[in-house]
Amino acid sequence: MPEPSTLSPAIEVARLAKRVADATGELTILQNINFTVHAGATLAIVGASGSGKSTLLGLLAGLDTPSEGTVLLNGIDIFALDEDGRAGLRKKELGFVFQSFQLLAHLNALENVMLPLELRGDDAAREKSEAMLARVGLSSRLKHYPKYLSGGEQQRVALARAFVSEPPLLFADEPTGSLDAATGESVIRLMFELNQERKSTLVLVTHDASIASLCKRTITIAAGQLV
Repeated sequence: MPEPSTLSPAIEVARLAKRVADATGELTILQNINFTVHAGATLAIVGASGSGKSTLLGLLAGLDTPSEGTVLLNGIDIFALDEDGRAGLRKKELGFVFQSFQLLAHLNALENVMLPLELRGDDAAREKSEAMLARVGLSSRLKHYPKYLSGGEQQRVALARAFVSEPPLLFADEPTGSLDAATGESVIRLMFELNQERKSTLVLVTHDASIASLCKRTITIAAGQLV
């Protein structure tokens, strides 16, 4: 397999900025962000709390819109699409792992993992989801609802849901932030194992230098700018 640098860009960010109105007039959250991530790469976005790194990840996923600039995912300008178009792109191209798990409380573990496959009409949703939950060590917890799962188990369900549709891009926002150190370490190890198996492009937001060091490349955000 060629080195990531020889592959086509999975993510291209140019002149990205985000400003919002506040009581004093206008607050700049991000400004003049430029970088490229090649297919198959692993990238950590690091910075202090409030530096803008989670805002940046939300923009990369099209969950928010910029004040200016562009984001291309696999060559597609996501902000040239309307909201429905971006949602459709996310369904096809993206897996997302949140710090707070974002599992649906009224669905059990299996149903949570099946959901993205069902939304795209996959007839093998159950079989694929059962296999993915087995891969993350939760074969015995398929019918358990989130409130009966530990934090580590919930995050493993979230990982299974993110990877089950085999997205080319995976975004993770402080995926161990709600976990104790030992559980967080096991979840991160599992996430990198799955990412290597699936050959996806991983972009990870973290404040933890030891987690960032597992990625091939790191960029730092400070006061809304790359440093």
